[in-house]
Amino acid sequence: MKHLKDDKKGGLWIEMIRQKTKRPICVLLLPKALDILRSYGYPNNDGLLLPKISNQKLNAYLKELALAVGITKNLTHHIARKTFASTVLINNDVPVDVASFILGHSKISTTEEFYAKVQRERVKTYMSKLIR
Repeated sequence: MKHLKDDKKGGLWIEMIRQKTKRPICVLLLPKALDILRSYGYPNNDGLLLPKISNQKLNAYLKELALAVGITKNLTHHIARKTFASTVLINNDVPVDVASFILGHSKISTTEEFYAKVQRERVKTYMSKLIR
């Protein structure tokens, strides 16, 4: 719980240093994330906010989730991360520099190369605004 910071304006943030890159991260917790934390006892739980699981176990849970909702793609942590970056961040007009920070990339070019690939629907959306 030491990484959760209240901004005194109703926002709760995760603030910490990433293990892999040693870079700071600051991410606002969205309402659904707060609901999940509360389901695990936040703010009254001691120690970890969520159960600690291995990457292997996370991938097993993702496969179980995919089966339950009828997704045929082989879900993994890597696929989930790319999906989050493209569908949640980039497709909702989160600027690439903000997406890069959230993803922990040391260079924006990494985000642009791997996550911000232009998609036909986005091109159609923006081009249709020009003809209105």
